[in-house]
Amino acid sequence: MSTVSAVSAARRREVVDALRRGTVPHSGLDLFAVGLDRFSAALDDDLATAARGGAAFHAIRGEYGSGKTFFARWLAERAKRAGLATAEIQISETETPLHKLETLYRRLTERLTTATHPPSALRAVIDSWFFTLEEEVLDAGQTDQDDAEALATAVDTLMEQRLADVARTTPAFAAALRGYHRAHAAGDAPTAEALIAWLGGQKSVAAAARRSAGVRGDLDHFAALGFLQGLLAVLRDCGQPGLLIVLDEIETLQRVRGDVREKGLNALRQLLDEIDAGRFPGLFLVITGTPAFFDGQQGVQRLPPLAQRLATDFSTDPRFDSPRAVQLRLAGFDLARLGELGRNIRDLYAGQATHPERIARAVDDQYLAQLATAVTGGLGGNVGVAPRLFLRKLVADVLDRVDEFEDFDPRKHYALTVSSAELSDVERNAAASSADDIDLDLT
Repeated sequence: MSTVSAVSAARRREVVDALRRGTVPHSGLDLFAVGLDRFSAALDDDLATAARGGAAFHAIRGEYGSGKTFFARWLAERAKRAGLATAEIQISETETPLHKLETLYRRLTERLTTATHPPSALRAVIDSWFFTLEEEVLDAGQTDQDDAEALATAVDTLMEQRLADVARTTPAFAAALRGYHRAHAAGDAPTAEALIAWLGGQKSVAAAARRSAGVRGDLDHFAALGFLQGLLAVLRDCGQPGLLIVLDEIETLQRVRGDVREKGLNALRQLLDEIDAGRFPGLFLVITGTPAFFDGQQGVQRLPPLAQRLATDFSTDPRFDSPRAVQLRLAGFDLARLGELGRNIRDLYAGQATHPERIARAVDDQYLAQLATAVTGGLGGNVGVAPRLFLRKLVADVLDRVDEFEDFDPRKHYALTVSSAELSDVERNAAASSADDIDLDLT
């Protein structure tokens, strides 16, 4: 984990502001991650494998509140530091059904991000790729930089060579890229924008733009994997040697109609088989789900070939779980880890505080342990769902007030109050009371 004293003010601010709102920060997660060190070396090896043109896969299992989304974003940060692009996709029955690969691809391009470009980074990636191809053509010394037509033709030829494997199965991907490049060079912005949208799997792209590139219709289920293959090739050529895709909350498959569930499970099996076959060099696929999804009859076990691919022995003590296994088990939080998390955030906050000495004096380790116990008690003793609320209360109700008011003592002047309105559905289900406020004395 990064040394607190070396953290920039901007990173501190971003993390603290997100926690104050009760959300997971989109960066800086390494600053307060707890209990994930045991996965670091194995996952870094997987990232290195993807960067070398290999592929990797893991299924992250954990109960609600065990930190699966946090884990995925923590891994995405490591991936970007390793040079990979990333995309986090929430699986949803209505918005992003797993069995519709064309929708998955569209969400992937919408959420595509790199270390230097926020979502959607698709156009930035493609522009960077064409710039790289042009540089290679010019470096070869056989094309005049001032001859725009000759340069465009040479770039098209090089593009076809780089996408030869993709073009054999999905020629429309290369055709759309060629059309985009020509429209961009001609200053035809509307056509260029439309073709980028089509390459991203968007629907209802203007027919005139599609005709100009020689492509027809919308992206379909069968072409989606070919487009993914093409995107990986483009990323690799423009300095992004791989792509981490996270399919989050895949357990939603358990709640869909039976035939839809079967299609979703089969789509996942197909993806894993294609990865094993070497079709997607540079891909690191991660899925997250609950134990019930992986072990129950409404999930993976309904499709025996998929269950075989994901089978992992969890009969031993969690201390001996291998971080290289297909499934990685998140144990969730206990009070000791919650206290450690609180100490990390307190120290991070103190680095940006106006009065860090007050923070150290008023919010000591003993108080953090008391607050953790109180928040957990308000959630029916369920430590696993407590981190979000605990951190929000710590930052917004305690640390902010200690820093702003000289005479504020959280032991004397603050009684934890948790209302139903500020709880997530999972937290509300865990709470000891109903919609009534929970007043807990921390004196």
